Amino acid sequence: MDIKEKINTISAKLFDQIVEVRRHLHAHPELSQQEKKTAAYICEFLKKVGIPYKTFDKHYGILGTLEGTQPESKVVALRADMDALPIHEHNKTSYTSQNKGVMHACGHDVHTAALLGVATILNNLKKYYSGTVKLIFQPSEEMYPGGASMMINDGVLENPKVDVIIGQHVLPSIDSGKIGFRQGMAMASTDEVYITVTGKGGHAATPDLNNDPVVSASHIILALQQVVSRIAPPKTPTVLSFGRFIADGKMNIIPDKVTIEGTIRTFNEAWRKEAHEHLKRITTSVANAYNTKANVRIEKGYPALVNHPELTKRCTEAAAEIIGKDHIETLDIRMTAEDFAYYAQLIPACFYRLGVRNEEKDIISNLHTDTFDIDEKALLTAMRSMSWIAYKELIPNP
Repeated sequence: MDIKEKINTISAKLFDQIVEVRRHLHAHPELSQQEKKTAAYICEFLKKVGIPYKTFDKHYGILGTLEGTQPESKVVALRADMDALPIHEHNKTSYTSQNKGVMHACGHDVHTAALLGVATILNNLKKYYSGTVKLIFQPSEEMYPGGASMMINDGVLENPKVDVIIGQHVLPSIDSGKIGFRQGMAMASTDEVYITVTGKGGHAATPDLNNDPVVSASHIILALQQVVSRIAPPKTPTVLSFGRFIADGKMNIIPDKVTIEGTIRTFNEAWRKEAHEHLKRITTSVANAYNTKANVRIEKGYPALVNHPELTKRCTEAAAEIIGKDHIETLDIRMTAEDFAYYAQLIPACFYRLGVRNEEKDIISNLHTDTFDIDEKALLTAMRSMSWIAYKELIPNP
C-alpha cells in the first residue's frame, strides 16, 4: 500500500471521530482570547494520540510537533484557527451552539477538527518521511491584533525554523469535495476607519443657528467615495465601506456630534498608506467647508495575504493527485482578510479554500451568518488533501 492509499484509508477510519470532534467544537464555541475550554479539548486529543505539544502563557494557542526520521531536514507548519464569532445561531441541529450569542460561523471548528485528523494521520506515517511538522492551533483570528502575530512573537516559526506554512479555510461558494487555490495576491488588507464630526446642535426648526454635523457627515461619506472611484490606482482592487452612522438626535433635535465607522481594504501596501492620507485630507476639508470639525482615526489591521506562487503551485498539484483535478478550482481574489497573512510575510505560505456547500442538503449559507453550516463530508476532503500536501512538502523516505 503506497502513502496516498494509507492516507485515504486512515482518513476514512477517522472520519466519524473527526465529525464528532467538529460537532463538539461547534456546540461549545468560544470568542477570541477566551478559548480556554477549546484549547483544553485540543490538548486532550493530542495527548490521547501521543502527539507532544506546548502551550503558552499569554494566550490559548497550542503548538504540536511531529518528527520524522530526520527532524532538521525540513519543517512544514500546518495552521488552524479556533475562535468563534459573537453571533446567535439559528440552525436547529444536534450540535447547535450551546453558548448563547456565540457561534462558529466562520468554520474555525472545521479547521481545528480537520487539523486534529491530519495530525493523527501524519503521526501514523512518521517513519515514511524526513522532517518536522509543526501543528499550529491558533487563537483569536477574528480579533485584532490576531493570534497569528501572538504566536509568531512566541516563536512558533523558530526552533526549528519553519520552511513553509500551509492553511485551509472553508468557503461556502465551493461545493463539498472540492478545494480552491490562488497564487499570489489572495486576500486584502483591512483597516478600520473611525470618524467623529463635531458641530453645534440645536432645534431642527432653526438650522441657521446650528452648525449641522449630520449634513457635514453625510457629505463626508459621499466625498470619500472618490478615494476608490477617482484616486485609487485602477489596477489595485480597493473597497471603502461604511456600516455605522450614529447621529443621536431626535426628529426635531440636531445633535452636536456624529460618529461614523467603516473599513478600507486593498492589496498594495504603498497605496494603503496613501489612501489613509486621502481619507484624512478629504474628511477634514469637507468638515471645514460645513463649519464643523472632524477627527479621523484609522486602526491598521491585517496586511494583504500573498500566497507564495511556487509553493501554491506544488500544493495545487499535490491536491489534484489525491482528490482529482476535476475537484480543484482556481480562486479569484477576495476582499476579506485573514491574519494568516502575517505568516505569509515571513515565510513561503499557501492558504487555500475548502468547499463545504451542498445545495441538495440546503447547506448554502455564507460565512458570518447565523445559519452557516457545512456538508461534513468536507472533513474527509480536508484531511486527505492537507495530509498529502504536507507529506509531499516533507522529504519522503525511500
